[in-house]
Amino acid sequence: MLNILLVDDDIEFSDVVCHIVEFLGHNINTATSLKEAHQWFENNTFDHVLLDFMLPDGSGLHLLDHLKMIGQSPKITLISGHPSVKGILADMCEPNVGHLLKPLQREDLELVLNGPKKAPKKAKQSGITRHFGGLIGESEPMQQLYNMIERVAKTNANVMLMGESGAGKEVVAQAIHNASQCEGPLVASNCGALSKELIGSELFGHEKGAFTGAIARKEGVFEQSNNGTLFLDEVTEMPIDMQPNLLRVLETKKVTRVGGNREIPTNCRVISATNRTLTDLAQNNVIREDIYFRLAVFPIDIPPLRDRKEDVPLLARAFLEQLNDENGTAFSWTAAQLKELQSYEWPGNVRELRHAIHRAFIMSDPQTSDITLPANLESPFSRVNAQTEEKQVSAGQTIEEVEKDLIHATLDKVQGNKTLAAQMLGISTKTLYNRLNAYGGIGEYK
Repeated sequence: MLNILLVDDDIEFSDVVCHIVEFLGHNINTATSLKEAHQWFENNTFDHVLLDFMLPDGSGLHLLDHLKMIGQSPKITLISGHPSVKGILADMCEPNVGHLLKPLQREDLELVLNGPKKAPKKAKQSGITRHFGGLIGESEPMQQLYNMIERVAKTNANVMLMGESGAGKEVVAQAIHNASQCEGPLVASNCGALSKELIGSELFGHEKGAFTGAIARKEGVFEQSNNGTLFLDEVTEMPIDMQPNLLRVLETKKVTRVGGNREIPTNCRVISATNRTLTDLAQNNVIREDIYFRLAVFPIDIPPLRDRKEDVPLLARAFLEQLNDENGTAFSWTAAQLKELQSYEWPGNVRELRHAIHRAFIMSDPQTSDITLPANLESPFSRVNAQTEEKQVSAGQTIEEVEKDLIHATLDKVQGNKTLAAQMLGISTKTLYNRLNAYGGIGEYK
């Protein structure tokens, strides 16, 4: 995916180019003058600049001089409206500066941005089936998942994917999109990675001048995914006071850009994802009930890897095969190694399995075909999670036992700092000392 800047004062032409570029899978921003282009380059870098020759405040060639001065060297394609101008520009510019003539066709931009199409590589016949283009597994839970994907793909219903972190929610979203065979793209946005101030612009877009730094119009992800699929990852991390704006778009299928007053029709299937449980959603006020029913018209639970351990050897072979292809190696698994991988619980799910295999691949001798598994498959996160589970309250514990475990866990977290531990526990330091004396554990935290 390229970051592209289009510098052209023809708004209608810019709208057409933006639509084509986004269809080709790239990010694009626009400037209508040399001054705006300079502003974009103050805090941004671009892979490619589509540059009109004639601008309101000077020639596009002046931007080339400015880029040399600030030490940036994106690829440049000059745009002009007459063949004779193109010839003159070719003589004036360096050989690596490209040229296009208006009106532009999609094929022109595709050739300039993506290069000539390469013949697709033939898939290796490894015996591993990738369902809907990406999902691997033949277990009963996965067969049920494939059935749900096939059913919902025939509709335009919104889908909510629920499952543990690392279970493959984005891969399932891609599978639903592939099975739907819709015309538009799959556009993904992580709601948990955006600040409250930026989430409106990300989802709905903004008009030029809508806020400080909005130097050009921007389409939001709802517009970008028109006639396709919008994947909202970590949707339950969206600020609760922003959710009514999302509800309105889901109900009306129209967006209004930040700083704008015109409603823009949008037509996309929304696939959302969360790693929270249903109980968590219902009790902790992380998502409005009306939003949930709009997003989870068809909820899908993605099985954790420990519930489909028979798929671990297939996944392990697929991941290792990919690494071999990328690096020109020929590592292979032994039956004992696959059995060892299959016996582990994989609390981090498929993501943790892939990470462990990549780590093993790096540590193995490329002069042989023997892959070397680490002595311990645990990741730091799975180790901490396991310790946390061991410390959870269980039926039959006395209040004193629970209190003791809580105090010790808090002291461990703050490296024995009793003042800080008392603050975290909401008690005085004197009370903390009294409790430690009562439990005979004060000697551990001198």
